[in-house]
Amino acid sequence: MKKYVLLLVGIAFTYQSLQAQHSAASPRKIKHIIFMIGDGMGTTQIYAGLTANKGWLNLERFKCIGFSRTNSASDYITESAAGATAFAIGEKTYNGAIAVDTARKPKPTLLEIAHQHGLATGIVVTTDITDATPATFATHEPLRDMSAEIAADYVKSDVDVLIGAGREHFDQRKDGRDLLREFSQKGYQVKYTTAAITAVKKGKLVGLVKEERVAQRGDQLLQTTRTAIDLLKQQEQGFFLVVEGSKIDDGGHANDLQYVTEEMIDFDRAIGAVLDYAEKDGETLVVVTADHETGGLTISEGDLSTGKISGKFSTDDHTGVMVPVFAYGPGAEAFMGIYQNNSIFTKFMQAMRFVK
Repeated sequence: MKKYVLLLVGIAFTYQSLQAQHSAASPRKIKHIIFMIGDGMGTTQIYAGLTANKGWLNLERFKCIGFSRTNSASDYITESAAGATAFAIGEKTYNGAIAVDTARKPKPTLLEIAHQHGLATGIVVTTDITDATPATFATHEPLRDMSAEIAADYVKSDVDVLIGAGREHFDQRKDGRDLLREFSQKGYQVKYTTAAITAVKKGKLVGLVKEERVAQRGDQLLQTTRTAIDLLKQQEQGFFLVVEGSKIDDGGHANDLQYVTEEMIDFDRAIGAVLDYAEKDGETLVVVTADHETGGLTISEGDLSTGKISGKFSTDDHTGVMVPVFAYGPGAEAFMGIYQNNSIFTKFMQAMRFVK
């Protein structure tokens, strides 16, 4: 009997060892990546939003958390163009650069590389689509204020879904080009309201809506994010989607705490929808971070039961503090720790097995 028991224990131990080896050798497949950027979102903005939301945010559902060091190649304190370019091309660059290196040379972006590997790609934001953060993932210009050139670059980009504001850069141009007509000629559906955007069920889409605060636009970001996922997931090889909660930054620049918390909660609702999708899908890596913190916000008082909060800002500009990185799904562990912001590019490349 003793030998029999020992034999069973040995078999069980061998089976567990083989399972562990198989698990280590065969990590869960990553088919989709959803990269979410809260512009200007530091830890204080997050906790301000949590307080205003009476004690909870979807961000608490993440278990793998790290920190990103945000300085640019030219400045201790970055801005959105250099911060997002570090994510998009994997190199730190000068403030104001749009997906170009310090020599102003264009470098392939995450979305361009994903497209080359057969993935569908998309960008969803609550600001002008030619603004710095979204532009860095699909266009290349030496300066972020070159909105006309950035808009023209989008037509060449082959991004499957583009949703944001800034219609005037596409069809009210000094050069006379009607870029929206050019998009239509390339097979894109061009829509101008949230209702029209969410009614699209397949194909390529350009959605350009009016830029407004969340009090006016409602759950636009939540709805358009869901629409983008529904369209992109029809590509069998997978997709790479970038979503920005763009106007947390605006609240910081305005030193308006209510503005910050409203936009933070709105962004978190979109995060919740993405996490719901990822939980059901099982092959989606979700990463949420910020390009920088804005406003130097300090919370001076709050009430988690009522959502009341007060605080002060130390600046109306960006600060140099580290920002959090949240990751969920297969490969999430790679985003733990403290690292430079351009390392996020490499982590995505390794997650999708585009590099060893």
